[in-house]
Order: sequence, then structure tokens, then C-alpha cells
Amino acid sequence: MEGLRARVRRKYHSRPDVIIGKNGLTPGVIGEIRRRLDREEVVKVKMLRASLEVEDMDRRSMAEVIAKATGARLMGVRGRTLILYKEKPRKPLKTPKRQRANQRRR
Repeated sequence: MEGLRARVRRKYHSRPDVIIGKNGLTPGVIGEIRRRLDREEVVKVKMLRASLEVEDMDRRSMAEVIAKATGARLMGVRGRTLILYKEKPRKPLKTPKRQRANQRRR
């Protein structure tokens, strides 16, 4: 299994998963970032210059706001691009049917 550092490094060299446009940080954008984090764990987000002007924030503070709003860990900021990480919740292991049947008999 690939380590977290390698996945973050590979993500920096890929296309952004979410682009924050001229409307700024809307609930729809936050929702999309959350959905991507639930599915992929590591997400690359690009902020357009206009989005920073609309929100009246610098790139680092906006990255921290996004991380806090999504419950993710901010892995790094390069220019107007940031990488977020949020571990997937692990599903409990299911017991085989035969074991469950034996447990009921006891």
C-alpha cells in the first residue's frame, strides 16, 4: 500500500480535483470538497485569484478555512493550490454467516 507522503506528492503533479471560482467559497464548493475527500482521501484544490479577492483573504488563511470547514488536514499550500487529507472511516468487519448462526444457538 502506498504511503501518505507518496500520495500527496503524486497529487501535486496531477490536475486539481476542485477549482474555486469567481463566486468564492460557496456551500456547494465545500460540499464537493467533502464528497471528494470521502471518496479519495487526498484532494487537490485550486483557488482562482478572483476567489481570493471575493473572500478578501490571502491564500493561506483561505486554505485554513477550507480545511476547518471540511474537517480535513491541510497537507500543504503551493501558490494558490492546496492539498487536503482526510482519512476514510473504516467499515467494521462483518462476521461470516456461519459464525453468526453459531452465536445465536448458544
